[in-house]
Amino acid sequence: MSFVSRTLCGVDEAGRGPLAGPVTAAAVVLPPAFPIQILADSKKLSAAKRIEARHEIVRQAIWGVGWASPVEIDRLNILQASFLAMERAILSLAARPDDIIVDGSVVPTFRLIADIPIRVEPRADTRVPEVMAASILAKTARDWWMLHYSVLEPAYGYESHKGYPTPDHRSRLSELGPSRIQRFSFRT
Repeated sequence: MSFVSRTLCGVDEAGRGPLAGPVTAAAVVLPPAFPIQILADSKKLSAAKRIEARHEIVRQAIWGVGWASPVEIDRLNILQASFLAMERAILSLAARPDDIIVDGSVVPTFRLIADIPIRVEPRADTRVPEVMAASILAKTARDWWMLHYSVLEPAYGYESHKGYPTPDHRSRLSELGPSRIQRFSFRT
Protein backbone atom coordinates (compact mmCIF):
# COMPACT_ATOMS: atom_id res chain seq x y z
CA MET A 1 0.00 0.00 0.00
CA SER A 2 1.41 3.41 -0.89
CA PHE A 3 0.30 6.73 0.40
CA VAL A 4 0.40 9.89 -1.63
CA SER A 5 1.22 12.93 0.42
CA ARG A 6 -0.98 15.95 -0.06
CA THR A 7 0.45 19.43 -0.35
CA LEU A 8 -0.78 21.82 2.31
CA CYS A 9 -0.79 25.51 1.53
CA GLY A 10 -0.81 27.97 4.43
CA VAL A 11 -2.34 31.39 3.84
CA ASP A 12 -2.22 34.56 5.93
CA GLU A 13 -2.47 38.29 5.41
CA ALA A 14 -0.85 41.45 6.74
CA GLY A 15 -2.19 44.97 6.77
CA ARG A 16 -5.85 44.68 7.72
CA GLY A 17 -5.60 47.36 10.40
CA PRO A 18 -3.69 50.24 8.76
CA LEU A 19 -5.26 53.45 7.55
CA ALA A 20 -3.13 53.42 4.39
CA GLY A 21 -1.54 51.04 1.93
CA PRO A 22 -2.47 47.65 0.53
CA VAL A 23 -3.53 44.50 2.31
CA THR A 24 -1.03 41.77 1.48
CA ALA A 25 -1.47 38.00 1.58
CA ALA A 26 0.96 35.15 1.15
CA ALA A 27 0.46 31.48 0.32
CA VAL A 28 3.21 29.00 1.21
CA VAL A 29 3.81 25.30 0.64
CA LEU A 30 6.81 24.14 2.68
CA PRO A 31 9.12 21.32 1.62
CA PRO A 32 9.35 18.34 4.00
CA ALA A 33 12.85 19.23 5.26
CA PHE A 34 12.14 22.91 5.93
CA PRO A 35 13.67 24.12 9.25
CA ILE A 36 10.37 24.94 10.98
CA GLN A 37 12.18 26.01 14.16
CA ILE A 38 12.88 29.38 12.48
CA LEU A 39 9.13 30.02 12.09
CA ALA A 40 6.68 31.78 14.40
CA ASP A 41 3.83 34.23 14.13
CA SER A 42 5.37 37.20 12.31
CA LYS A 43 4.25 39.56 15.08
CA LYS A 44 6.34 37.59 17.60
CA LEU A 45 9.58 37.78 15.61
CA SER A 46 11.99 40.69 15.51
CA ALA A 47 12.38 42.42 12.15
CA ALA A 48 15.80 40.77 11.74
CA LYS A 49 14.41 37.28 12.47
CA ARG A 50 11.52 37.88 10.03
CA ILE A 51 14.01 38.79 7.30
CA GLU A 52 16.13 35.70 8.04
CA ALA A 53 13.06 33.45 7.93
CA ARG A 54 11.80 35.18 4.77
CA HIS A 55 15.09 34.41 3.05
CA GLU A 56 14.71 30.68 3.79
CA ILE A 57 11.01 30.64 2.82
CA VAL A 58 11.72 32.29 -0.54
CA ARG A 59 14.72 30.02 -1.12
CA GLN A 60 13.12 26.68 -0.24
CA ALA A 61 9.32 26.89 -0.42
CA ILE A 62 6.68 27.25 -3.09
CA TRP A 63 5.23 30.65 -2.38
CA GLY A 64 3.09 33.44 -3.76
CA VAL A 65 2.14 36.94 -2.68
CA GLY A 66 -1.08 38.76 -3.51
CA TRP A 67 -2.20 42.32 -2.96
CA ALA A 68 -5.39 44.35 -2.76
CA SER A 69 -5.03 48.08 -3.19
CA PRO A 70 -6.51 50.83 -1.01
CA VAL A 71 -9.06 51.49 -3.77
CA GLU A 72 -10.11 47.82 -3.73
CA ILE A 73 -10.28 47.89 0.07
CA ASP A 74 -12.59 50.92 -0.03
CA ARG A 75 -14.74 49.37 -2.76
CA LEU A 76 -15.03 45.84 -1.34
CA ASN A 77 -14.40 46.25 2.44
CA ILE A 78 -11.29 45.01 4.23
CA LEU A 79 -12.48 41.42 4.70
CA GLN A 80 -13.35 40.90 1.03
CA ALA A 81 -10.16 42.70 -0.06
CA SER A 82 -8.18 40.34 2.21
CA PHE A 83 -9.85 37.38 0.51
CA LEU A 84 -9.01 38.87 -2.90
CA ALA A 85 -5.34 39.23 -1.89
CA MET A 86 -5.35 35.64 -0.59
CA GLU A 87 -6.83 34.31 -3.82
CA ARG A 88 -4.24 36.23 -5.84
CA ALA A 89 -1.46 34.77 -3.66
CA ILE A 90 -2.75 31.22 -4.15
CA LEU A 91 -3.16 31.71 -7.89
CA SER A 92 0.44 32.93 -8.15
CA LEU A 93 1.86 29.68 -6.73
CA ALA A 94 4.06 27.68 -9.10
CA ALA A 95 2.21 24.48 -8.11
CA ARG A 96 -1.40 23.82 -7.21
CA PRO A 97 -1.91 22.78 -3.56
CA ASP A 98 -4.21 19.94 -2.50
CA ASP A 99 -5.43 21.62 0.70
CA ILE A 100 -5.49 25.18 2.00
CA ILE A 101 -5.47 26.36 5.61
CA VAL A 102 -6.17 30.01 6.33
CA ASP A 103 -5.48 31.86 9.55
CA GLY A 104 -8.82 33.22 10.74
CA SER A 105 -12.38 32.33 11.59
CA VAL A 106 -14.25 33.13 8.35
CA VAL A 107 -14.02 30.82 5.36
CA PRO A 108 -12.80 32.91 2.42
CA THR A 109 -14.97 33.26 -0.64
CA PHE A 110 -12.79 32.77 -3.69
CA ARG A 111 -14.17 33.25 -7.19
CA LEU A 112 -11.49 31.30 -9.06
CA ILE A 113 -10.53 28.64 -6.53
CA ALA A 114 -13.64 26.66 -5.71
CA ASP A 115 -12.31 23.13 -6.00
CA ILE A 116 -9.51 23.11 -3.37
CA PRO A 117 -10.60 22.22 0.19
CA ILE A 118 -10.17 25.23 2.48
CA ARG A 119 -10.21 25.16 6.25
CA VAL A 120 -9.90 28.11 8.57
CA GLU A 121 -8.25 27.97 11.93
CA PRO A 122 -8.05 30.85 14.38
CA ARG A 123 -4.47 31.52 15.42
CA ALA A 124 -3.09 29.11 12.84
CA ASP A 125 -0.22 31.59 12.49
CA THR A 126 0.96 30.41 15.94
CA ARG A 127 0.64 26.65 15.29
CA VAL A 128 0.76 25.64 11.63
CA PRO A 129 4.23 26.01 10.03
CA GLU A 130 2.84 26.76 6.55
CA VAL A 131 0.67 29.55 7.96
CA MET A 132 3.54 30.89 10.08
CA ALA A 133 5.61 31.06 6.90
CA ALA A 134 2.77 32.84 5.07
CA SER A 135 2.46 35.29 7.97
CA ILE A 136 6.16 36.12 7.75
CA LEU A 137 6.11 36.47 3.97
CA ALA A 138 3.00 38.69 3.95
CA LYS A 139 4.35 40.96 6.72
CA THR A 140 7.80 41.38 5.16
CA ALA A 141 6.35 41.98 1.68
CA ARG A 142 3.95 44.66 2.96
CA ASP A 143 6.61 46.33 5.11
CA TRP A 144 8.95 46.41 2.11
CA TRP A 145 6.21 47.93 -0.06
CA MET A 146 5.46 50.64 2.51
CA LEU A 147 9.17 51.41 2.97
CA HIS A 148 9.65 51.87 -0.76
CA TYR A 149 6.42 53.84 -1.14
CA SER A 150 7.60 56.23 1.59
CA VAL A 151 10.16 57.57 -0.90
CA LEU A 152 7.28 58.93 -3.02
CA GLU A 153 5.54 60.67 -0.10
CA PRO A 154 8.20 61.04 2.61
CA ALA A 155 6.20 63.55 4.67
CA TYR A 156 3.80 60.79 5.80
CA GLY A 157 6.46 58.72 7.60
CA TYR A 158 5.30 55.39 6.17
CA GLU A 159 8.78 53.94 6.65
CA SER A 160 8.23 54.02 10.42
CA HIS A 161 4.51 53.40 11.07
CA LYS A 162 3.71 51.45 7.86
CA GLY A 163 0.28 53.09 7.67
CA TYR A 164 -0.95 51.83 11.04
CA PRO A 165 -3.05 54.28 13.11
CA THR A 166 -0.24 55.46 15.37
CA PRO A 167 -0.31 58.92 16.98
CA ASP A 168 2.42 59.96 14.52
CA HIS A 169 0.40 58.83 11.51
CA ARG A 170 -2.77 60.50 12.78
CA SER A 171 -0.84 63.73 13.41
CA ARG A 172 0.58 63.72 9.88
CA LEU A 173 -2.90 63.11 8.43
CA SER A 174 -4.27 66.07 10.39
CA GLU A 175 -1.46 68.25 9.11
CA LEU A 176 -1.15 67.03 5.51
CA GLY A 177 -4.52 65.51 4.64
CA PRO A 178 -4.80 62.09 3.01
CA SER A 179 -2.01 60.57 0.97
CA ARG A 180 -2.52 58.83 -2.36
CA ILE A 181 -2.65 55.44 -0.61
CA GLN A 182 -5.12 56.37 2.12
CA ARG A 183 -8.04 54.06 2.83
CA PHE A 184 -11.03 56.40 2.83
CA SER A 185 -13.42 53.78 4.18
CA PHE A 186 -11.41 53.69 7.44
CA ARG A 187 -12.28 56.22 10.09
CA THR A 188 -9.22 58.31 10.95
